[in-house]
Amino acid sequence: MKDRAGSVLFERMGTRLLDSSLDEDKLHILVHEELAKVVEEEEVALSRDERQRLIREVSDDVLGYGPLQRLLDDEDISEIMVNGPDMIYVEHKGKLTRSSARFVSEDQLRRIIERIVSRVGRRIDESSPLVDARLADGSRVNAVIPPLAVNGSSLTIRKFSTDPFQVHDLIGFGTLSPEMAELLNACVKARLNIIVSGGTGTGKTTLLNVLSSFIPTGERIVTIEDAVELQLQQEHVVRLESRPSNIEGKGEITIRDLVRNSLRMRPDRIVVGEVRGGETLDMLQAMNTGHDGSLSTVHSNSPRDAISRLETLVLMAGMELPLRAVREQIASAVDVIVQLTRLRDGTRRVTHVTEVQGMEGDIVTLQDAFVFDYSAGVDADGRFLGKPVPTGVRPHFTDRFRELGIELSPEVFNPSTAHASVARTAGR
Repeated sequence: MKDRAGSVLFERMGTRLLDSSLDEDKLHILVHEELAKVVEEEEVALSRDERQRLIREVSDDVLGYGPLQRLLDDEDISEIMVNGPDMIYVEHKGKLTRSSARFVSEDQLRRIIERIVSRVGRRIDESSPLVDARLADGSRVNAVIPPLAVNGSSLTIRKFSTDPFQVHDLIGFGTLSPEMAELLNACVKARLNIIVSGGTGTGKTTLLNVLSSFIPTGERIVTIEDAVELQLQQEHVVRLESRPSNIEGKGEITIRDLVRNSLRMRPDRIVVGEVRGGETLDMLQAMNTGHDGSLSTVHSNSPRDAISRLETLVLMAGMELPLRAVREQIASAVDVIVQLTRLRDGTRRVTHVTEVQGMEGDIVTLQDAFVFDYSAGVDADGRFLGKPVPTGVRPHFTDRFRELGIELSPEVFNPSTAHASVARTAGR
């Protein structure tokens, strides 16, 4: 019955479903009115709940994202992974579970994928079988179709909250401690260059959003991303998005092109969603030539790994620089590395706030200001009781805070205060 109602609706609405002059609200009203008539004409005895469910599911197919719509509307679900038409997994409160939702066929799944990517001007077909895109709310989308995806089309959606997380939310989740938040706030205000490091799904973009919220409102910010995800709250923001090549293989605009161009746009801050190639060299040069206070993320598992990864990415620029010169660039450009880790209990925690101090011989020297305290153990549910604690070492960049008149609370670098707080948490 659902298939019949959908077919009749498509026949009656025709090209009006693709009419760009109709706004979303009017289109939804038209579809619901027409769908109500179609269901009425079926003359099948349906309860009120069945009728509402039928109308909702058909309208989801026509206007929304089919069986994924219900999962997208569920605020407790943070990620959706489609491994084929009949296998959908979700991340619910940090844990992966298989959902009862499924697509009717591979064709329906392909229609939903094409609807998502076409709305942001991307394409997916046999000649270009994988794509990065986004939903209207900024949620990140990756799709892969046959022949690359052997078991049927694959779709991964990382949902972003419509109401972006603020620093107090991350403190509430245990991702940050109040002392760490105070230090990072001061780092952003003092225009230190910060790299957020972490593995896949650790919350790098969320933390980057929170760090960017510390930028004073009077500054001009240029953001550069593969697919627009950042949700900056400031008014003076220019958002740039890379563009893939067209069907003829032309017209590609890379992150590196955008980083170079941003230097001509008089930015006070440059925020690069993620560095993953030769654009790293351009970003480091920008950090070294007057664009202080820049922010970015990189995929790595520790602050030391982040330095090694940046070295590798700079070498991908193809400039054949000696390794020492690359390390000197990194040491002089990057001030702070913030390491995020997804622990085995499903929580995302900042495990290191590390100062990049400079060079000692051929090695970039690092000094931890905060590290995660694993010694507090776990509770009965397997959740880590520890929190990030100061090492007691005062970073060199605090001299810059004094010069700029930025004051920190005395307990920020006091290990005894933090350990007492951990002990109280463990006692509860």
